Parts: sequence; C-alpha cells; structure tokens
Amino acid sequence: MTMLLDRPATAIAVRPGRVTAGPNLFASVMGTGIVATAAAGLPVHVPGLRPVATLVWAAAVVLLVAVTVRFVRAGRWHLDDPVMSQFWGAPPMALLTVGAGTLLLGRDWIGLGAAVLVDTVLWVAGTALGLVVAVLIPYRTITRRAAGPDAVSGGRLMPVVPPMVSASTGALLLPHLPASVRPDLLLACAGMFGISLVAAALVIGRLWGRLTTHGIGPARTVPTLWIVLGPVGQSITAAHLMAGARHGQAALLYGVPALGFALFWIALAAALTVRTARTGLPFSLTWWSFTFPVGTVVTGTSGLAARTGSPSLTVLAVLLFAGLAAAWATVAVRTARGVATGTL
Repeated sequence: MTMLLDRPATAIAVRPGRVTAGPNLFASVMGTGIVATAAAGLPVHVPGLRPVATLVWAAAVVLLVAVTVRFVRAGRWHLDDPVMSQFWGAPPMALLTVGAGTLLLGRDWIGLGAAVLVDTVLWVAGTALGLVVAVLIPYRTITRRAAGPDAVSGGRLMPVVPPMVSASTGALLLPHLPASVRPDLLLACAGMFGISLVAAALVIGRLWGRLTTHGIGPARTVPTLWIVLGPVGQSITAAHLMAGARHGQAALLYGVPALGFALFWIALAAALTVRTARTGLPFSLTWWSFTFPVGTVVTGTSGLAARTGSPSLTVLAVLLFAGLAAAWATVAVRTARGVATGTL
C-alpha cells in the first residue's frame, strides 16, 4: 500500500539496491496477512485451502518479525517526512492483521488458548499504536505547511484506517474474552468504528475533489487509489462482527450500501489503473495497495454472504478472493525479485 508517493524521485535519497526501511515496509505484512484471514472467512469450503492459508499466515508472522527488526535497526522513524509519515498507519494494521490470523488459523498449530493470548497482546499493541497514529499524523500534517493538491493521494487514508481494523478485529476477539470485559470492548470497537469512518470520509472527499479537478496525477500514485477500499471494506466487516446474531438487520442496512460503493470504486480504480498501465506503471511498493484493501472487501462480502445466505454474494466473495490471491502472488514475487536483484 505504500512507498514515497508525492515527491519527485530526485528528492528521495535512497541507497542503490537497497529498499528504504520505512513504515511502508509493513504493507507487505498487511497484504500477506489479509490473504490468510480472507481465506479463513470465505463462505464456502474449498478443500486444502485452510492449510495453505495457515502457511500464508505463518509467512506473515515471519515477515512481521523481519520487517520490525529491520525497521528498528534502521533507527529512522520518518515522522518529519510529509509523505512517508502517512504510512505509520501500516505498522499497527500489520499487528492487528497478524493477530486476527493467529486467532482464525494459528490456533490449528498453537491451540485456541495460546492463539487468544497472542491475538489479545497484538490487538492491544496495534490498537494503542493505531490510536496514537490516527491523531498524531493528521496533527503534524495540519500544523505544517500544506502541500499542493497533487499531494492528496490514497496514502492520506493510512493513518486513519487502523481504528477501523481494531474495531473489526476486536469484535472478532470478543467471544473469546471474559464476559465482564465484553460490554466495554464492544463500546470501544463502536467508538473506533466512528473515528475511522468519519475521518476516512473526509479524506475520500478531498481525494475525489483532487481527481475531478486535477486529474489522476503521477503514475506512481495511481495504485494508492485502491486504499479507499480499506476503510470501506473493513467497515463492512466490523459492522457484521459487531452486530452479532441479534442485530443482523443493522449490519445489512449498513453493509449492503457500503458494498455497493466498494464495487463502484473497484470499477473506477481498475479503469484508472488500466489506463495508466498502458502508458507506464513501473513496479514499486505502491503495488501492495492492490492487496490489503481488496482483502477487506473480501472479508466484508464473506460476512454479508454468511449472514444472508445469498448465492450471489457467495460467488462475489470467491471471485474477489481469486483476484486478491492473484494480486498478492504477483506483488509478492515482484517484491522478492526486486529485493534480491537490487532493482526495487
């Protein structure tokens, strides 16, 4: 979901053959982890899919450790970078995604009790960091000199999406926690749902204004248009999980219209991406934008399909997952090749 989006390449000092160790690297963890969790939540049984999904979750765990070590050893936090700082939303979402995968899939290896413990720790850490990021990064953006209209990319959504991921993953964790903490946790999830939904709507509105007034912008920013799907798809998932069995109608009243918007945005973003690719869309870490946001729409659609029993939604969830898996395989292979050859 990431990379340096809004500045000329000449303004970025990167050592040849070396990927900058910034918070954007955590997008690879998010993109890998969402493939596993999306597979676990599909409303149909596919023979052999769960063991494969568990291996993908394990790969996300390894990636999380490796990226965290590299990031910490680099000792550069990028908080003063007006572009890279936006991607501080990626580390908390990486923690939350791996935690959810542990609960859904990792328990096959480590047992349910250990999985709940690991997920709880990662959820608390990811939520705390995500709430700090959701306030700190917009604050620093507001209090510094504003950039031009072309600087408004999908990357601006990154700092405000983590609370929505906390809402959905917290609701997923809810049934496994003591009854005494469930009411407060549900209220916290609902509050974080509101934080992210309203903040994301403000950013999406400004992004729409930039697109309709100034056009697409540089090719390197086009993949970040897919980030819009992140808060939308994750909000559908959160609404489904928070509603539970007793408030299914409320989840549908929100989820179905939101899914309609997500499908509209997929069509628009796909058309703009294809148009840009015809004239040149060089590979970079921004291509991870094709994974996690789409994965959130898969989980949201799967939740709606399970709740309604709709064959159409079931087919849609499977088709979206197939697209997600293809995108992840493409981006993962090209990222690995770029790191190995020093061409990324």
